[in-house]
Amino acid sequence: QVQLGESGGGLVQAGGSLRLSCAASGIIFRLNTLAWYRQAPGKQCELVAVITSGGNTHYADSVKGRFAISRDNAKNTVYLQMSSLEPEDTGVYYCNAYTALYGNYWGQGTQVTVSS
Repeated sequence: QVQLGESGGGLVQAGGSLRLSCAASGIIFRLNTLAWYRQAPGKQCELVAVITSGGNTHYADSVKGRFAISRDNAKNTVYLQMSSLEPEDTGVYYCNAYTALYGNYWGQGTQVTVSS
């Protein structure tokens, strides 16, 4: 049974930082491309950051220079370090794991709220 569990969300003031974690089980973690998505109120879900099995990263333009995605294959965990947070970063953040063979798996999401 595949499980992805996010943690680390919360309420923070603008300019603050948060670190999200996503612990995975039931998958061959090191082979997965991992990503963080977010859904803001009234908006479509958007890709925030991606890290490939080889460690290559990609970021949405809106978070470049402020967010950093990383992975620890020994702990089956992916992280999203978020700094200089803005109210526009508010939303539910979802962890995603993907392989071409098995497709997509999603976590249940964690709420991030940035107050101005």
